[in-house]
Amino acid sequence: MKTRVLALLAIAVLAVTGTAFAHHGAAAYDMAKPVTVKGVVTDFQFINPHVLITIDVKGDDGSVQKWQGELTSPNHLARAGWTKSTIKLGDTITLMGAGAKSGSSTIWIRKIVGANGEPVSLGGGGDN
Repeated sequence: MKTRVLALLAIAVLAVTGTAFAHHGAAAYDMAKPVTVKGVVTDFQFINPHVLITIDVKGDDGSVQKWQGELTSPNHLARAGWTKSTIKLGDTITLMGAGAKSGSSTIWIRKIVGANGEPVSLGGGGDN
């Protein structure tokens, strides 16, 4: 009986710690590698675990590159006043933050400048 209780306790501890360590947050981003991109919003996903914004960035040569920005959870942003319509498809916005360690066109967003030229509040989750 004592062995069974200890085994169940060990399984419970492993289950909880595995979940806690699985959350990576901004681990995939190089915080010392600042990135700024400006483009047209093509997708906005106000979903868990992280809000995602996709923009088309036009290069000097006219080519278009897709960039994806990642934010904190929708719960955190909702407390800052965000809704599913805070970012609108077709708007031109500027994303500033940390570039992906992999070199992909991905950014951990630390600041957003909206279509109106004003910073969008990240509720303490960024620099603004």
